[in-house]
Amino acid sequence: MLGFVPLLEVYFRRCLQVEMPAQLQEVFRRHRLTGRHGGVLAQLSAGQSISVTELARRMGVSLSTASELVGDLGRAGLVERREDPTNRRRTLAGLAPTHQAAVQAFVAQRAGPLLQVLEALSPRDRQGFARGLSAWAHQVRDW
Repeated sequence: MLGFVPLLEVYFRRCLQVEMPAQLQEVFRRHRLTGRHGGVLAQLSAGQSISVTELARRMGVSLSTASELVGDLGRAGLVERREDPTNRRRTLAGLAPTHQAAVQAFVAQRAGPLLQVLEALSPRDRQGFARGLSAWAHQVRDW
C-alpha cells in the first residue's frame, strides 16, 4: 500500500530543481523573498483573489503571518491587495497583472508531471484521482 511514497519523495525533490523564471528570481532576490512567499504565489496562481484569512488557513499560518507575507509580496509588486467589496473588513489578495503570467507558468511547470497524468486518465479515473488527491491535500494541511 505504501509503495508509492518513495515515488512522491522523488517528485518533491525534483520540483526543487525547476528553475524559477529570471523575472521572478530577480524580484525574489531584490526583495529578499523566500520559499514561503512562493507558497503564497502558488495559492494565488489560480487567478482568483482570496481573503488573507483564507490564505492563512490554506497555508497553516497565523493571520498576522499571512498578512506580513502578502505585504512583502505587495511591496515587491507581485501581489495586489484590495478591500473586499462585500465585506469592507476583509482584505483580498491576488496576483499583480504584470507578474501573473510568469507566476502561473512557473506553477504549471512545477505541476507538469501531475497535469500529464491527469490528461492520460479517463474522465472517470480523473475524477477519482482528483477526489483522492483533494482528500490527501486536506489531510496534510490539517496534519
